[in-house]
Amino acid sequence: MSHDAELDELRAGVSCAVLLARHPPPWQLDKKESTRRCLKYRRGKGEIILVAHEGRGWWDSGSTAKGDVFSLVQHLEPGLNLGQVRKVLRPLAGVSPNFPEHLRKTEREKPVVPFDVRWARRRAPDRSSPTWRYLTGQRRLPDPVVIAAVRAGMLREGPYASAWFAHHDHDGRLTGFEMRGPDYRGFSTGGDKTLFRLPGRVPTSSVPMSRLVVAEAPIDAISVATIERLRADTLYEVVTGGMGPETLKALDLQLRVIAPLSGAVLVAATDADHAGDGYAARLEGMADAAGVRFERLRPLVEGEDWNDRLRQGRAA
Repeated sequence: MSHDAELDELRAGVSCAVLLARHPPPWQLDKKESTRRCLKYRRGKGEIILVAHEGRGWWDSGSTAKGDVFSLVQHLEPGLNLGQVRKVLRPLAGVSPNFPEHLRKTEREKPVVPFDVRWARRRAPDRSSPTWRYLTGQRRLPDPVVIAAVRAGMLREGPYASAWFAHHDHDGRLTGFEMRGPDYRGFSTGGDKTLFRLPGRVPTSSVPMSRLVVAEAPIDAISVATIERLRADTLYEVVTGGMGPETLKALDLQLRVIAPLSGAVLVAATDADHAGDGYAARLEGMADAAGVRFERLRPLVEGEDWNDRLRQGRAA
């Protein structure tokens, strides 16, 4: 067998998910944050790698690193040459990852209701609902901002007091929804993570929406909107669970829209930790590439997110 033939066979036969699960120290699958199309693996604080394309592709949510299973080995062990990488991959050829197989089996046994149908069946929360009490009580989001999210069509009431936050692509098509409640978080089965978008106000010719504020979770984005009193020039967005290809595409298109506007700026309102700083660095690179000014909005207390900051009443 030629070297090229072996390389092709290893690329096709070794799943990035299997490599992560067996690489010491092993990466752990975040089942609640994973979907069939995108598996989320964690190791250590702020270390996140996402696996897609049926295990053939990966990207590091905290950097621009991405590629196939060969580049993943070298990402995990930078000192290895190509021959050493092959030695790592050979024992893993043909090994099936446990969790994706379980997902496929579950889908065969129980048909999944399409995410858009599930969304359409859910009503918007009101002041008497458990979801409203969760958001305004436990999360301390004020009524006017929750109402703004409802009116924008971005919020639905899920079971067990959970809130459902819509993701849309650049054309306004619903691609999925994030679910967050007192004891649960996840993403809709069969959906794609793009962007949660909350406009501060209805844009006008006198106040164009030239400012993007990007947070890591919908509740954080709504918290920043609360602190800023829903700025009229701002679109509050979310990159849930890392920056996958559909999220990057949607964000890039949004940057192209604001780039020609006077005062266009991208604000990274990510968490005050290593992962949040990594997201901010990637966002800064995207802003630079689009010719848009960049700012970092970071909570003062290390490890804090923007909902922590809102609930504690601390200054930004």
